[in-house]
Amino acid sequence: MNKTKTYEFSIIVPIYNEEDNMYRLEKELGAYLKGSSVKTCILFVNDGSKDNSLSLITEICNRNDAFFYIDFTKNNGLSAAIKAGIDTTESPFLGYIDADLQTTPEDFELLLPHRNEFELVMGIRTGRKDSLGKKISSKIANGFRRMMTHDGVEDTGCPLKVIKTDYAKRIPFFTGMHRFIPALIQLQLGKVKQVPVRHFERTAGVSKFHLWNRLVSPFMDCFAYRWMRKRYINYTIGSDNIN
Repeated sequence: MNKTKTYEFSIIVPIYNEEDNMYRLEKELGAYLKGSSVKTCILFVNDGSKDNSLSLITEICNRNDAFFYIDFTKNNGLSAAIKAGIDTTESPFLGYIDADLQTTPEDFELLLPHRNEFELVMGIRTGRKDSLGKKISSKIANGFRRMMTHDGVEDTGCPLKVIKTDYAKRIPFFTGMHRFIPALIQLQLGKVKQVPVRHFERTAGVSKFHLWNRLVSPFMDCFAYRWMRKRYINYTIGSDNIN
């Protein structure tokens, strides 16, 4: 049996070359699990890390009952890691947080109270501790995305999200998909709620983002989303005699 099925909430944590952050992840995520308002587990997705991340992940999972992992044979990128986590999870709700811990798992408690009313509850980063260049590129990319998708979302780049798992599994995935999760939930007629959350400086490891994947690539992905939106199939079954 898939072990995540015994939990109400699974938190997906994509990992790529984060060996310097792994013990801090264990500490902060472990502390959150003890006080979480719902029964919660952690699912690490090792995205083909080239450092010592995998051995640390297995060590952490071996000594923590509610910590699990899957490991890619090669690096596939953030969207693939999130998709694999969603495909693997069988709890009713799933969440997502970045391994850099610039958002805190404690703030899932601000999102979870809305999980039954909304198909996606997501954070809006307040008091961002990023560099000026990252803030400017993020603002430009978010503005262009809103213009192209009309999703009304202020900060799609915030990694703190809670999604109903059945909706997450129906998201049409493509490279760069993680930037369009709110719009892709809305395509399913799902409701989205935004909640302010805290933001912190990265204290270990190195950011995997640069000009191309922070600004240029998102622009290109917006056109891919527009193409897909026009061809998206959405239906509801009224009755059946299958069961």
